[in-house]
Amino acid sequence: MHDPTLPPRVLRLVNAEGNEFFAKQHSQRDRYTRELHSYLAWGSHLSGHIPRVVGRQDQTCTLLLTAVPGVRTDTLAPGSPEEEQAHYEAGRVLGKLHHATSAPRTGAVGTELAQRLRDWIARADVAGLIAQDQRHRLSHSADALANTPMDGAVCHLDYQPRNWLLGDVFGLCDFEHMRRDARIRDFARLEFRRWQAAPNLRTAFFAGYGQPLSDTEQRLLESFGAIEAVTALVRGHEQDDPALSTHGRTVLARLS
Repeated sequence: MHDPTLPPRVLRLVNAEGNEFFAKQHSQRDRYTRELHSYLAWGSHLSGHIPRVVGRQDQTCTLLLTAVPGVRTDTLAPGSPEEEQAHYEAGRVLGKLHHATSAPRTGAVGTELAQRLRDWIARADVAGLIAQDQRHRLSHSADALANTPMDGAVCHLDYQPRNWLLGDVFGLCDFEHMRRDARIRDFARLEFRRWQAAPNLRTAFFAGYGQPLSDTEQRLLESFGAIEAVTALVRGHEQDDPALSTHGRTVLARLS
């Protein structure tokens, strides 16, 4: 069944008993592999909040998933109690995942992130998307990341309302980016896409998460803004997505 509210390559299916499922086909094999691994390796930490894999076809990179009931939270009215409740529940569920998969603080994660940022900077530079002073600021953020020990955990890495479902239980979907990373990086998209305009949502989220950010962690989160900015600029350019490009420029200006 085609549903215009769903992303491309996702179909809603209903069997004879009326049970709903989703078939999700990936266009990139590495994302299919990562999402499948995420469900199998770490899904137990989110039991009751995520779909179950009930079928797969490796040849076509397709997953068959159970449906998680609820309303997608990016459709909730801004400023509504339901929106604030969604952020509280999102913090609570992410806290469970991070706590269950936490890793000791190390410099290795920061070194890897710094190199990833430098690669994005190079792509932006080649495409003529950043000025010299912006390149210097982004490179300074990469140096800061390389020299900062960070707590590690399994991270969703696209943790934002379009991937949340608010119902009798809080639901979560889309695990194609999930991997071990810096724990705080899971807050970056919320910080730079949602919380600036609605700090009450940040408060609600960390009330659910149960562990507020320290001043040092907040500064580290700001450094992740460099990754958010340059990836949005490059992807916006490559995908001809003006909204994504504008977001990248907005975050980059904040780093000034």
